[in-house]
Amino acid sequence: MTNSKKKCWRDKVTAEITLTHVQAFAQEVGTHLSASEVEQFLNNKGLAQNVWIHMMTAAEQFIKSSLQDRVTALPPGERRTLPAPMIQ
Repeated sequence: MTNSKKKCWRDKVTAEITLTHVQAFAQEVGTHLSASEVEQFLNNKGLAQNVWIHMMTAAEQFIKSSLQDRVTALPPGERRTLPAPMIQ
């Protein structure tokens, strides 16, 4: 059961990398990028799309791992499984 009034409840998660994030990352590796340089960097050769794909892949792996941890923490009698699909 979900409670949409509860502050931490979500039906989707949105993650984004902003210009400010990239500027902070650049500073961490010892360089500086202006806002226009960040825009050029993200839009060069599909980098922004590649970042999105990488984030989605990492999220999928993290979610699957978290679900697996949750399932293995349950006693065997409390684990619910879906029936295998019928192959025709």
